[in-house]
Amino acid sequence: MSIRVLLADDHAILREGVKALLGLADDIEVVGEAADGQQAIEQCRALEPDVVVIDVAMPGLGGLEATLAIRKEWPRTRILVLTQYDDREYVSRFLKAGVSGYVLKKAAGAELASAIRAVHRGGLVLDPDVAREAVSEPRRASEEEAADPYELLTDREKQVLRLVAEGHSNKEIADVLGIAVKTAMSHREHVMEKLDLHSRTDLIKFALKRGVITV
Repeated sequence: MSIRVLLADDHAILREGVKALLGLADDIEVVGEAADGQQAIEQCRALEPDVVVIDVAMPGLGGLEATLAIRKEWPRTRILVLTQYDDREYVSRFLKAGVSGYVLKKAAGAELASAIRAVHRGGLVLDPDVAREAVSEPRRASEEEAADPYELLTDREKQVLRLVAEGHSNKEIADVLGIAVKTAMSHREHVMEKLDLHSRTDLIKFALKRGVITV
């Protein structure tokens, strides 16, 4: 029987490209698509795919949050991350969440089908660059936090930081992320507290310095 795959990525063009690529494999069938994490969970509920190919950064519910929910409700479903982010922090969080693979978009290509087959069999697939990053000696947590307080933020708080720095209001942030206005305000307060910032100007300066936004 074919390996039933769900694609979760907010870029429709990329989903179409991956779908066309996987269409060349006789043993793989793309049974559904999702544009964000919440849709991925809903599609899992409706389709129960064998493998979910998911991106890290998506509007609304992000890849990590969706992964945690999917792993909890459908522990036998394998999850393969397909993303542009090779940061050790992302890799570590997703591996701890129980993904079966982490592949970079720039290097996936024709090897994506092989990666899907491998994780379906129960294997672990890591892009070579990701593997080197994952096994390299990490700095101690205290040093990491002292050097970069940005890493104290959750994925959702990082999204809120970027949106606030870009000038979005609490309501606009809530609409973009698909959350309540009060929740957006709460995330914003947590960001300010964790980064020890006291005004929007301070937040924008931090975001520019950290590279979260550019001028």
